Amino acid sequence: MNRSLPIFIVLAFGLSWAVALPLWFGGGLGSPLLPLLASAMMFTPTAAVLGVWAVTRTPAREWARQTGLTLGERGKRTGLLVLATWLGVPLLALLAMGLSAAVGLVALDLDRLSLLRAALQARGMEIPGELGTVAALQIVVAIVAGPLLNAIPALGEEWGWRGWLLPRLTSTNGMLAGLLLSGAIWGVWHAPLTLLGYNYPSLSSWAALFFIGFCVLAGVLIGWLRLRTGSVWPAVVAHGSLNAVMPPILLLGDAAAPPNELLVGLTGLVGWVVLALAGAALLRFFPVRQEPAGRTPPVAAGPRTSASSAHHDSAE
Repeated sequence: MNRSLPIFIVLAFGLSWAVALPLWFGGGLGSPLLPLLASAMMFTPTAAVLGVWAVTRTPAREWARQTGLTLGERGKRTGLLVLATWLGVPLLALLAMGLSAAVGLVALDLDRLSLLRAALQARGMEIPGELGTVAALQIVVAIVAGPLLNAIPALGEEWGWRGWLLPRLTSTNGMLAGLLLSGAIWGVWHAPLTLLGYNYPSLSSWAALFFIGFCVLAGVLIGWLRLRTGSVWPAVVAHGSLNAVMPPILLLGDAAAPPNELLVGLTGLVGWVVLALAGAALLRFFPVRQEPAGRTPPVAAGPRTSASSAHHDSAE
């Protein structure tokens, strides 16, 4: 443990910077290499897990169990939470966008879909006559197929952050602290991109700091899925769904007053409130049993019996 954690951190962070360096030396976020390099970065946590495995020499089956590659001790529960996550993440994203509109932070243009129209024009695409059908189809495809299409790169991250790292942090730091710390590490890891303004271009390099807040809160939800089931697969579905559904939902805005990414949607401040409330509810009503340091990942606790169990949950 004492040696494994530094190995994991050095590999995950070092490789991510190595992958992203071409962006820093040429083109930044405008580089045509951005999609390829951003995708490649997502596999660096998996490379770190493999690096730790090479040092520990844990038998493959035991390593797969410890790092969440199995369905956990209760496969039926894992399957149900995969389904709930598949539907729940889009609902949270839609709720965050709806709340943003309700409090006047974003103007939705559901009639003309001007922001979607502008996005298609910027890509040089022909504007279809039934733009509303296109918008609905984009969101449906993102909800239904997004977790599948994004499963491999999402696993590239989740096997590291939620599969290997999170249980170690919760076992040594406590459930809540482990969840928050793992989310912060996840957010800092994005620095090769977020320091260039990725996700929050109006903030420039300050985007790196702002994005940590989102990762901490989203990490509680994703990490809870991992620890509640003993499996990384619900976390993979959540991560893949997040990446799929947020962009088309933001395109429901008005081109004349584009959404302020700092405030609206699931990655903005309104979304932070939604994520915080959802995370608090999971930790309060569906706790996870804390395990001593050095033990394998915890499994879900039984019925709640005392107020102290509110702190027995975790996230990726």
